[in-house]
Amino acid sequence: MPAKKAAKKAATEAAAKIPAKKAAKKAAKKTATKPAAAKSAKPPATGKAGHSVELAAYLNYRSRLEKGLPGDHIGDWLAAEKMPDV
Repeated sequence: MPAKKAAKKAATEAAAKIPAKKAAKKAAKKTATKPAAAKSAKPPATGKAGHSVELAAYLNYRSRLEKGLPGDHIGDWLAAEKMPDV
């Protein structure tokens, strides 16, 4: 009889551990994604924001094409980086 009680107790404890593991895993997943989301919302510490350089480089590209000037994407990007902040 004591063996049955011990087996039943072990089964109950094992069943209780599974939801606890899932909850812990879920909580860990939530905390792991929050800092990454918060980090991406911050602008870079130095230099221009990346998207403003991208936009300026694109506008340089469009302007260069409209004027029929030679060049490449690297030159457009470097010129965008040299532009002062607006």
